[in-house]
Amino acid sequence: MIVFNLSCAADHRFEGWFASGEDFDAQRGRGLLSCPLCGSSEVSKQLSAPRLNLHAQPEPKRNKPAREGAPVPAAQGEGGAAKPVAMLSQQQQDALRALIGEVLANTEDVGDRFAEEARRIHYKETEARAIRGVASREEAEALVDEGIEVAQLPVAIVDKSRLN
Repeated sequence: MIVFNLSCAADHRFEGWFASGEDFDAQRGRGLLSCPLCGSSEVSKQLSAPRLNLHAQPEPKRNKPAREGAPVPAAQGEGGAAKPVAMLSQQQQDALRALIGEVLANTEDVGDRFAEEARRIHYKETEARAIRGVASREEAEALVDEGIEVAQLPVAIVDKSRLN
């Protein structure tokens, strides 16, 4: 599965899960997609770092982070291998910076309460809102197993107020 960030003609932002990019194109072409807020069928993909649900495939080997538990900023390179953000082209780095800025500007940071807050939103125990935070791999997989949509940012976001 692949998750795309989508928007409608009224610029409502939402996610869609698809078997592939071609599946998205086919569904949009047949008029099967619509905005969950306004019902508009003018749906388009937005700049995103798609989350791939690859539970059935073995986990690719990655470089060990400098600090245990710290994510390694990476993007897909040739052959599916991860490559450091510094090796991306300037255009790719600019797009990644824009994506991260969009996420930071339009989400609430719930920190290490991410899994708890995502469940509360999913089960309608609190108001629906876009959140970001930290979850372990196990917590993220448990959320997906419960049918709760999550996406992983391609780099770590550090709260500078927590430094030193």
